[in-house]
Amino acid sequence: MKKMKKISLLITAGVLLASCVSQKKFSELEALQQNTKSLLDTATVKLNSCNDEKEAALASLASIQQQNDFLRANNQDLINNIGNLTTLSQKGAENLEMSLESMKEKDIRIQRMQDAVTKKDSVTLALVTSLKGVLGNMSDEDIEINVEKGVVYVSISDKLLFRSGSYTVTARAKEVLGKVATVVNNKPELEFMVEGHTDNVPIKVDGIVDNWDLSVKRATAVVRILEKDFGVAPARMTAAGRSFYIPVADNDTAANRAKNRRTRIVVLPKLDQFYDLIEQGMSAAK
Repeated sequence: MKKMKKISLLITAGVLLASCVSQKKFSELEALQQNTKSLLDTATVKLNSCNDEKEAALASLASIQQQNDFLRANNQDLINNIGNLTTLSQKGAENLEMSLESMKEKDIRIQRMQDAVTKKDSVTLALVTSLKGVLGNMSDEDIEINVEKGVVYVSISDKLLFRSGSYTVTARAKEVLGKVATVVNNKPELEFMVEGHTDNVPIKVDGIVDNWDLSVKRATAVVRILEKDFGVAPARMTAAGRSFYIPVADNDTAANRAKNRRTRIVVLPKLDQFYDLIEQGMSAAK
């Protein structure tokens, strides 16, 4: 019986001892767990913070990458624009050079044309001077010499050339025509037209149809005198009738109708010679 009690006490003591050891170990393990949990929480916080910093860094990197791409694209555009500007500058310089050359050629052309006009004006002036020299003693009412737009006109009154209603040249008229022929024969390069003009009073003379017919017959009569009596080459002359359609005054008075009855010698401008002068000037400038 005593032996059984001793065994029971030993067992109880062993249990109590084992219980005491497990509780201590448990407390240690529990403390270790708590510390580990604290460290884990701290590590988790740090990890989350690192993740946030990583996300921010990645976002910043993406923004920097976009800016870099933008700058690269703009840089390429600038390079392309510089190339284009260089090309445009070269083309602009070439165009400017071509424009200056064209202006120079135009200036030369204008100068040559002005020289040709000056020479033509000199010829016209010499012709007028010559005509006024040989006809200077004639009445201004019978002979009129003027220049209109570079063309020389010699207007001879009807009363000096013809009798009323007639196309027969008077002896006095032959004297005047002889003086005109002297001038034109000294300038064989000139051509001219003889125009007959009438007033608006209808003609009533046998052999003459109307004022058209009379003006033509009078112009033809003058041309024949210049050719046959004074040796003016017929190829240089043109006979034309203008009737009463180009009056110099209204046909409302006898005096005005007398002004309209006239024969006009028109020295024709030699346009081919004028252009030859320009071409010669251009050729000399090359």
